[in-house]
This record gives sequence, C-alpha cells and structure tokens, in this order.
Amino acid sequence: MFKKQIHQTTRSEGPWKGGRRILVEFRTTGDPVPAILLLPRERTPAPAALLLHGYTSRKEHMSEGVGAALLERGIASLSIDLPLHGTRSDPVQAQAYRNPLALVKLWRQAVSESALALRYLAARPEVDAECLAVAGYSLGSFLAVLVAAQEPSVRALVLAAGGDLPAGTPLAAVARTVADPLRAIRKLDGRPLLMVHGRGDRTIRPEQAERLFAAAAEPKELRWWNAGHILPQEAIGYAAEWLSERMGAEVG
Repeated sequence: MFKKQIHQTTRSEGPWKGGRRILVEFRTTGDPVPAILLLPRERTPAPAALLLHGYTSRKEHMSEGVGAALLERGIASLSIDLPLHGTRSDPVQAQAYRNPLALVKLWRQAVSESALALRYLAARPEVDAECLAVAGYSLGSFLAVLVAAQEPSVRALVLAAGGDLPAGTPLAAVARTVADPLRAIRKLDGRPLLMVHGRGDRTIRPEQAERLFAAAAEPKELRWWNAGHILPQEAIGYAAEWLSERMGAEVG
C-alpha cells in the first residue's frame, strides 16, 4: 500500500535527563501534529513507545511521567497532542464538536493521527522500527487499543485506567459502532498486554477494565492499585519496567 510522505518540523532540541528532548511537528496532508520525542543518549536504534494522553490532558503529562520513566530504561518515546488538546486547544471548535457527527469525525482524526505518529516514530533513524509499543491513559487507552489492533508493528500494549465502553447505555451502543475496544483487543494475536487500574476508579470503572481484560488473549496482566482514576507514580514505574522487559531494553 502506498503511504504518503511524512513532513516534519523541529521546533527545539536539547539534552534531557539522560537523553535528548526534541519538540517536533509532523504531518502528511492534514493538520500538523505537535509532539515531544525523548531519545536515550547511549542506545541507537532504541525500542520506542507511542504515548497517548487522556481527556483534557496534553503531551507533556505523558512525556514527563511515563516518558521519563521509559527513558531511564533506554526506551525512546513520542508523546502527541491529540486534536483539541494541549497546543491544539480551541474552545470555539470544541463547541462545534458537541454535534455527534462532528464527534465521530474528530475521533477518526485522532485514530488516524495516532497511527501516523507510530509511522513517524518508526521512521526515525534513532528508533528500532521492529521494537515498538503503545501506551495510553484513559481516553488515550481507547485510542491505543485501536491503533495496536490495526498496526502489526506494535509489539506490546499498555492501557492505564482503560477498559471497555460502559455497558447498558444507548450512547455506548452507538459508540461501539465507531470504536469497539472488545473487538479491537481480540486482534492483538498474542502480543503482550498490561492493564493498570485503580480499584476506586469512578471514571472508567473496574468492571469495564475487567471486561476488556477478559476479552484479550494471553499473555496479559491486569495490575490493581488502591487509587481512583489518577494512578500513583508506582503504577507508572511498574508499567515502564514491564515494557522494558518485553522490549529487551537495557536498564541504565
């Protein structure tokens, strides 16, 4: 299949806690996607992970959290601003997307840009294109499982505070026609899955996490934390170490 050329613009670059931090924008024909690329100092090409943030969040939260933890373990990462988030925030446009059809269009844009981000990451010479992962938090976890399902290059998947759609509501039935996490996770074909979740999560409830986990094939792990929707630093460290082991990264 023919793939469009990816164009990039480097905004800044400098040293960053054991590696390099590069602010970039990339695109094909659509809007430029702002991103933070973290690269380990010593290892090239390095395993790498695409990091997808939650609703109302931004790329910095993922980069400074799990991205930094991965960098300590020799893993590169790319954190992007999803549409209408971070530097792409637009209150006027956000109002327009209250329309259900516009919301579907926005969701499809987010899925397309996440897949493009994975292609961009794989094309970087500092990155091992055969050793890629995706990690998503909350809203980003829904995107992460869809992208992993359609991109065989993804070797491992981490879902933080993620799960299936809420059951028993008309909205969920409609949403499932556009994005079905259960159908997507069944397409992992034995690629490793880690889910980390708070027992007290009231945004994406424990039963939603359990339902998604049950639909996945082995190897898989569901790790619980005594937390709500915001997971503790220990969960970030655990996920980073899990990815390091699955991707053959060198600690230190």
